[in-house]
Amino acid sequence: MSKIVLVHGAWHNGKCWDQVSQLLEKEGYEVQALTLPGNGENDSKDVTYQDYVEHVAKTLNQQEKKVIVVAHSSAGHVMQMAIPKAKEKVEKVIFNNAWILPDGKSQFDFVPEEIKAVMREEAIKSGTGAIPIDPNFVRGMLATEASEESFNELMDMLVTQPLVIMETPIDAKGFKALDIPKVLLYCTKDVSVPPGAFIGMFKSLGDYSIVEIDCDHEGLFTAPEVYSKGLIECIRI
Repeated sequence: MSKIVLVHGAWHNGKCWDQVSQLLEKEGYEVQALTLPGNGENDSKDVTYQDYVEHVAKTLNQQEKKVIVVAHSSAGHVMQMAIPKAKEKVEKVIFNNAWILPDGKSQFDFVPEEIKAVMREEAIKSGTGAIPIDPNFVRGMLATEASEESFNELMDMLVTQPLVIMETPIDAKGFKALDIPKVLLYCTKDVSVPPGAFIGMFKSLGDYSIVEIDCDHEGLFTAPEVYSKGLIECIRI
């Protein structure tokens, strides 16, 4: 069975995948959940976008065999940059409500001005260049379906996010040229972007399969059983 490499998005870290990892391992899969530089428990926030790219590419190139990569949210565009540097090690990419960007664009190019302004201001105030965690944003946009207990556990796990993941334009040409199977695991209750936005981003890559699951943007944490079932369907396509 293929090994699964899980890559988190903004404010997250590898621990956010713990429940999904356990469920996949019960099904016989080997799983590795990455933590991007700057998002570890004691990491410095003084990182660059290239640090993300090199960390992922190095991890993939160290794999003994080809792996399936799962990219959640902001990890989508990090994978667009990293996978071309490790293309011989990737069997398939599963995007999960992921930001897939056009060449030369950053994630902030598609975020409303008022939200960008607040995030930039908060990053400056923090003194670290990292965006703090806003419970109202998490509850109102990301973990909308979470129980109170699950929401509190998620908040305890999230970390401040270096702003560079939002502001850095990417080079999308290398990934676009790759002939690697791609699948979208689409959380249908996600309200963090306008309806259909994540599907539109994914379809920009070509005509690939989409698997729908009934959960919010944080399904990997708030609905791990539903999420893992959908992920396994993506793996088997």
